[in-house]
Amino acid sequence: MAPAADPLPALRCAGLRRRFRIGKRVVIALDGIDIRLARGGITGLIGADGAGKTTLMRLAAGLLKPDAGQIEVLGIDVVREPLRVQMCVGYMPQHFGLYEDLSVRENLDLYADLQGVLPAQRPARYAELLHMTGLGPFEGRMAGQLSGGMKQKLGLACSLVQPPELLLLDEPTVGVDPVSRRELWQIIDHLSRNMHTSVLFSTAYLDEAEHCDTVLLLHEGRLLGSGPPSDISAGMEGRSFRATAAVGRRLLQEQLADLPGVIDAVVQGGCVRVVMQAAAPPDAAAIQAPPADLRFVPVPPRFEDGFIARLRAATGQDARTSPSDRVAGGRNAAAPQGADSEIIVVEHLTRRFGSFTAVDDISFSVRRGEIFGLLGANGAGKSTTFRMLCGLLPASAGHLRVAGFDLRTAAAPARGRIGYMAQKFSLYGDLSVAQNLRFFASAYRLHGSTRAARIRWATEEFELASLLDATARDLPLGFKQRLALACALMHEPDILFLDEPTSGVDPLARREFWRRINALAEAGVTVLVTTHFMEEAEYCDRLVIMAQGRVLAAGAPEAIKALARTGDRPEPTMEDAFIAVIEAAGKRALAA
Repeated sequence: MAPAADPLPALRCAGLRRRFRIGKRVVIALDGIDIRLARGGITGLIGADGAGKTTLMRLAAGLLKPDAGQIEVLGIDVVREPLRVQMCVGYMPQHFGLYEDLSVRENLDLYADLQGVLPAQRPARYAELLHMTGLGPFEGRMAGQLSGGMKQKLGLACSLVQPPELLLLDEPTVGVDPVSRRELWQIIDHLSRNMHTSVLFSTAYLDEAEHCDTVLLLHEGRLLGSGPPSDISAGMEGRSFRATAAVGRRLLQEQLADLPGVIDAVVQGGCVRVVMQAAAPPDAAAIQAPPADLRFVPVPPRFEDGFIARLRAATGQDARTSPSDRVAGGRNAAAPQGADSEIIVVEHLTRRFGSFTAVDDISFSVRRGEIFGLLGANGAGKSTTFRMLCGLLPASAGHLRVAGFDLRTAAAPARGRIGYMAQKFSLYGDLSVAQNLRFFASAYRLHGSTRAARIRWATEEFELASLLDATARDLPLGFKQRLALACALMHEPDILFLDEPTSGVDPLARREFWRRINALAEAGVTVLVTTHFMEEAEYCDRLVIMAQGRVLAAGAPEAIKALARTGDRPEPTMEDAFIAVIEAAGKRALAA
């Protein structure tokens, strides 16, 4: 139980305003924010990309000054006494400054020096932090050699070297696997419940909001709502349904998303979860050719339903304002599907870096027009596998065929049939949107009228016309994602590789993105995707789960989830299944 509220709140904002000038544009990051957070407990800061979450964090940490309004931390005026605030606040930004050429211990020493921790106090503090984060056995390892999840835990430990009264965490779980996410939450929960640290936690994972005592919903610099997570979903009773029919999930989702009154339609297992504006199921008669066996079953609301409903209301959107199916398919997308239409074949693939084996004798195949998922813990070998499949990294052993080409002998022709969207978006930050489009069109050897037509298509399809002169680095994350996908599709590839394509992107942008990907798959484009959002794995036709370079499980999402089904857990989520598979492999390794 969280401690009783202190008369001096952990954070108080009154009429808080902050704007930025980016080129010729003025961006209002926070617009009259009023907040009062009691001490103790965990407060979740939730909002779409560009909502103002990071700006609020930096203002609370004394790293920015507001344009107007007041902000106090632990009763201290941040504008007047920023250094005093920084002595009692721990802040972990999105890109925490670890020094990869220093060891775990040396990083802790560096931050202890910066935070003025006396040498005599360090051994006991380090022992506590290393035990809490599980990094004790890795104290001498270089930070650059840690997995993504371990780096996040080290960043958290560095921000805690001087025990803070208020801990500010800016999306600390983005880009880490579900097992590492769960471990980070255990640490945060321990800090809040046992050490009475007040925590302000921003996140793109809506399921994490349900771990919080209080949530703040931000949108375009304004506060849409605040209170316990249950308050956000309280008004959603009778508005959420599970839709089933004997048609493809992607087709059913597209049909339902276009119905009047539908504000959300997402694939969930073998069905589609639908959220309505009012407490009534969708009108199936409004579908042009409704499936005869279409059924709607009421389901309990969840936090995400309430969040999406508020965002849709704030933006004036419903599910129908998402992208159309005008995304072009690949050059050979019309080729027949079937058992003989395997467009990617992986046989006994191995990749070694010196004595380290990153990918260890894996095999799988992918059919044309299929969405195929590669899931795994940080450091599982997913990105290494991707680079080999793209012809960017040679295999140490095994055979790879992509779009009919053997990558050992014909990597260049195969690359011409592939589109690749990297986790960090392979854009040129100093170039404008228009310049990026022209560059990638030229890189894919498009010329003349074909080049002009594809740039025009990308500009219209991804709604980039108003941003053509904007520098790519200054784009909101959701628009960076659009631009990166447009560039990857510029040459109409047969195969699209997506490496963590929605990491850090807000829920509305993720929904928009997946409607585009579904349309591509329906048009015959083959999609390979890695993701740490387990609900996104539901969109895959088949997937594999990897750990330590090996495939642990393979099959359709429902088959994978069945591996975690128990009497106590009759309907496991994909995250439940992922964790169960990883933990079972760990137990087998210990027993061996």
